[in-house]
Amino acid sequence: MVGKASRTRYAILQHAADRASMDGLEGLTIGSLASDLQMSKSGLFAHFGSKEDLQLAVVEHAAARFAEEIVAPAQQAPAGGERLRAYCEHYLDHLEHSVFAGGCFWAAAACEFDDRPGAVRDAIADGVRVWLAELERQARLAGLPRPAEVAFEIYSLGLGANACTRLLHDTRAFALTRATIQQLLAARATTINGEPPASRVNLRAGE
Repeated sequence: MVGKASRTRYAILQHAADRASMDGLEGLTIGSLASDLQMSKSGLFAHFGSKEDLQLAVVEHAAARFAEEIVAPAQQAPAGGERLRAYCEHYLDHLEHSVFAGGCFWAAAACEFDDRPGAVRDAIADGVRVWLAELERQARLAGLPRPAEVAFEIYSLGLGANACTRLLHDTRAFALTRATIQQLLAARATTINGEPPASRVNLRAGE
């Protein structure tokens, strides 16, 4: 059973991740969060001893949400082409539905900390590396050539769709991205066990 302290911490981190996706991790303060959540500063300090501790906890929370909403559901599919397709579907759904108020948490955090050395940057970079490595692994298991390039392209297309939607208000961005990834995977697919490549890798087959 989840205790009150755990529920409170989760609520703090969810709100903090929303704020960070809009205002940046550096914009987070104990005081502003306490005001937003109608808590005392001392109550927040009981959960996070410093601003860096808070930032690291928010990154960890965002990683857990990513795993819960993208990785875990996709892992119900068999490894290889089917799981890669599922990863793409859940990844784009996650971005399109703006789980965090400012859109993709990872895009915002990476932009903010890419040139700032330290523990927070390292945590953000580790999260991105893990995602790229898993995409690459599934692309390799699917028999796709140059799997590292496949992973990079999927990741980059997702970031592009997020940027076009948030900045340009382009309502076509995610539909275009889904079509582009489908074409990418089909073009790179190799025939395995006699299956036509498109049947293994098309996104949302049958639509």
